[in-house]
Amino acid sequence: MTTVEDPAAAAERCTPEYRQNPHPVYASLRETAPVCPMRPPHGIDTYLITRYEDAKAALADPRLSKDMYGARDAYRRIFGDSSLALDDHMLNSDPPKHTRLRKVVGSTFTPRRVEALRPRIQDIVGTLLDNCATREPVDLLPAFAFPLPIIVICELLGVEPDERPELQRLSTTVAQTGFGKESKQAQQNAEERLHAYFADLLARKRTSPGEDLLSALITARDENGGLTEQELISTAFLLMFAGHKTTAYLIGNAIHHLLNHPAQLRAMREDPKLVGAAVEELLRFDGSVESATFRYATEDMEIAGTRIPKGALVQIALSAANRDPLKFDAPDEFDVTRSEHEYRAHLGFGHGIHYCLGAPLARLETQLALTGLFSRFPGVAPADPGREAPWMAVPFPAFRGLTELRVVLKPAAP
Repeated sequence: MTTVEDPAAAAERCTPEYRQNPHPVYASLRETAPVCPMRPPHGIDTYLITRYEDAKAALADPRLSKDMYGARDAYRRIFGDSSLALDDHMLNSDPPKHTRLRKVVGSTFTPRRVEALRPRIQDIVGTLLDNCATREPVDLLPAFAFPLPIIVICELLGVEPDERPELQRLSTTVAQTGFGKESKQAQQNAEERLHAYFADLLARKRTSPGEDLLSALITARDENGGLTEQELISTAFLLMFAGHKTTAYLIGNAIHHLLNHPAQLRAMREDPKLVGAAVEELLRFDGSVESATFRYATEDMEIAGTRIPKGALVQIALSAANRDPLKFDAPDEFDVTRSEHEYRAHLGFGHGIHYCLGAPLARLETQLALTGLFSRFPGVAPADPGREAPWMAVPFPAFRGLTELRVVLKPAAP
């Protein structure tokens, strides 16, 4: 294990070294301060949880609220008022509101609807790979990893093709926001435009409904009163945003690690049934959601011997929990042949009532993306072997993903 002189300070400062590779910091925190008090760049006192058992318990602890309206002052200081208008959805709520919202969304976003997308996703994978340059380096993030989930989620929601690039641009601005004045202003502008867009889109769907998910949600809302208009707008944004960002980064991380672990890639190629296991192992080893969205303590409480005062924010480091040696054997090794019992224990999609509703779609898209890429281009290789991977450097992020993934799909013969 790499030691870190002051892991709490490194995480608090969000140094470039920490953002490039947070795992040594997390390893030190698991040993020395598994529930670490810190003040991240947003300036709000926060407790960072890094051990698996503590993280799993915290994800399901009703004393740690997800109701961001209950933490309004802290929430406004971190994200600004514009975020409140888009965040009135099930991810930021507690029962009974969460139960009501999830029931409505779950009734339309069903596993059956997701599985019915398989042929279409395969078609999209094939088309995107057809359009990739094959003899010169290509960046697979904009060419493949991002277009795939954005096309899928936009078709599912009923977003027209000519409206998708702007949606992706605005959501990227929201995802990569820092804490500086200019960054916060850019975030606010993007969120206001997203709110206006989804309000208009839903009005169009109400006038001319289709077979898409948003039309189904409108019907459920209007017939059953399951969602307010504000909740409907926020839910549309959540489905679009979460439905492509996390999957896009996961696909990128997966390709990167498989290319840099040739023995694991070879094992997956020799036994295609391992692709599902490979995706689960990638979710554990370096998933695209580094930290769960924050919670706050509704009462004084204690976790792993550390007192957390009422009103404090709690951040759960999923990436740290998923490499806890108390839970996983050789956790820093990437191994697609791990036992199903072990690899399915990861917290990459969360745990408890907020377990990711879109997990089946993310799994399906990532499996089909990997199968399609490595079947079509068995010789795919990094364009810059030996170069350090360029990871996102957004301060204290929820996401873990690359900024670039340059490969050669058909390398010249040696």
